[in-house]
Parts: sequence; C-alpha cells; structure tokens
Amino acid sequence: MLHLVLIENDQKSFKTALDAEMAKPIKHFEGELLKIRTGRAHTSLIEDIMVSCYGGTTMMPLKQVASLAAPDARLITIQPWDAGTIGDIERALNSSDLGLRPANDGGMIKLVLPEMSSSRRQELVKVLQKKLEECRVEIRNVRKDFQNLIRDAKKDKKISEDFNNRLADVLQKGTDSSIEMAEKLGAKKEHEITSF
Repeated sequence: MLHLVLIENDQKSFKTALDAEMAKPIKHFEGELLKIRTGRAHTSLIEDIMVSCYGGTTMMPLKQVASLAAPDARLITIQPWDAGTIGDIERALNSSDLGLRPANDGGMIKLVLPEMSSSRRQELVKVLQKKLEECRVEIRNVRKDFQNLIRDAKKDKKISEDFNNRLADVLQKGTDSSIEMAEKLGAKKEHEITSF
C-alpha cells in the first residue's frame, strides 16, 4: 500500500517514491539469481539451509553455525564454529534438495560440485526465465499501484490533467527502465549458466 500524497508539480517526490518501490523487485530478483547455480561454487547456494543443532532444540541457517568459503570453482568448504555441530550440518546437507554429498573429514565438510550437464543448464535457464517473469510481474504490480494513485488524485481533483500526463510518462519510463534492468541481469546470469 502506497502512502504518498501527490502535490501538483511535485514530480520529484513521485519519482523518488517510484524509484524506491521499483528497486524492491529488482533487489529480490538479484537475491534469487545468487541462488541459481552457474557451474561456479558460491556459498549462497547453501547458506540458508536450516540446520537442526544442539539435540534438535535449535534450527539455524548454516551461515550462522559455520564459516562458508568457495576456494575454487567447484568446491565449497564448511568449517563449523562448534565442532559438535558437524554431524548436524552433514545431516542437513544430506537432506537438502541440492543432490550433493558432503565429505566430512572430522573438522571440515567439503562439497564438490559436479560439472553441470547441458540438460541441467537448460533446466536452470528455465528456472531463471520463471524468476525473471516473476520480477516483471512485480514491477507491473508496482506500476499498477502508482497508476491507481495517479487516477485517484486526478479523480479527486488534486492534480491537473497536464500533471497527470507528466506523472504517467514518468511512471512508464520508470517501469520500462526497471524491466530493462531485470532483463539485463537475467541475460548476464543466463550467459553464466550456458557458458562452459
């Protein structure tokens, strides 16, 4: 729900609010992109896996119970801060949907990521396209909220027809710019996925 009062000829406040709202779906999309594997190891792949530790009394994300690193392109290392949680971490990794088998050497867990097959890369591109479309929908929802705001202000005679048209133009440019940014981010990620 938008809490913005439109004032005649105050285009700057409108643009500032629009930019802030349009940034939210882009930021979310960037976070989703980090979770899509590209063939390179990245700690974001596992950092939010929930670990049941200390006898099952506490559920914590992996990033809060261990130090995570990606020393090379296909390896992630997990160094628990409390050695007593290494078994819990290993169980959480085994029960995750990653399909990776952790190697526990007693003090550290290593995850070796296999080379991605071309069919797996195609699946990831489909996931990427779905996430991109979700981002576009969110951007359009923001546009709709702002359109409703403009329409209501015009209907209540708080803004003139001319200012209404200027705001509609600012809104469309902001929408186009945000969608273009999302598509560029998606294209970059797709290139990372498909390049060997």
